[in-house]
Amino acid sequence: MKLNTYQKVALTTLGATIFLIFVGGLVRAAGAGLGCPDWPKCFGMWIPPTSPAELPSGYDLSQFNVYKTWTEYINRLIGVVIGLLITATFALSFRYRQSKPEVMYSSGAAFVLVLVQGWLGGQVVITGLDEWLITLHMLLAMIIMMALIYAVYNASADRFTVQLSSDSKQALFIVLVIVIVSTFVQLMLGTQVREVIDVLKNLAEPPPRENWISKVGLMDEVHRSFSWIVLISGAALFYLSRWRNSSQIIKKVGTVVFGLILLQIATGVGLYYLSLPPVYQVVHLTGIAFLIGFEFLLLLMVKSNPAAKANK
Repeated sequence: MKLNTYQKVALTTLGATIFLIFVGGLVRAAGAGLGCPDWPKCFGMWIPPTSPAELPSGYDLSQFNVYKTWTEYINRLIGVVIGLLITATFALSFRYRQSKPEVMYSSGAAFVLVLVQGWLGGQVVITGLDEWLITLHMLLAMIIMMALIYAVYNASADRFTVQLSSDSKQALFIVLVIVIVSTFVQLMLGTQVREVIDVLKNLAEPPPRENWISKVGLMDEVHRSFSWIVLISGAALFYLSRWRNSSQIIKKVGTVVFGLILLQIATGVGLYYLSLPPVYQVVHLTGIAFLIGFEFLLLLMVKSNPAAKANK
């Protein structure tokens, strides 16, 4: 059974949104958030300079780094493409306005939120990378991703059947809610740790990189300790999904979720003991997006399972 136009575009949009989160991780790891010091233009130009000689008057030469400038500029271009894709997704979703209105509503929510995200991205630059705005920018990206997953799932749910008993459904649902909530709490704690590190590295005389995390203090200790809650609840989910249900797709997605939790913990340990290597930062940030995405997908599978009501 072939995908229709909406499903193809929506899946492409979802993939592109996750890719943009990955690129955002590259921008942050490279310290290129202010590679373009103004917005929406870059150094007052729609196409930024490629050398100091092209820099317009009125800009400090010390602000310009060709690699950071173009890293941020490419990030913005990808953001524009995402905006266009989400617009197309919303327009195409009207085919479902009668049969599956939730598809149109969630696509519309993604459309509105991406407009807010674009404005918020400008505010991040204008305020010189305000830490709280960066956190909000990250959380909003996750919400947009979840809105798209909800739309794609509801437009495609009739392509597969999930077999669950009512007991398995209830247990999985409760544990999944705990896992998702704890993951979001951990995400918030992680962004707070990152905000403190941003302050440290932007000091007039910043401490050595290997001392950044040790100077974060209590927030980092809470962040690392809370990972045990994510791990334990993730292990419970893994057990329930692998050995307490008969659905192969639930088993596979549950295994992916637990694997991503282990990956997050492993990269977190690497960040702590290896002085924040940039590649670990990118993997850690992209990994949390995949983790939340698969957790939410699994929640939709469990919650909307029509066979569960019949298996009492």
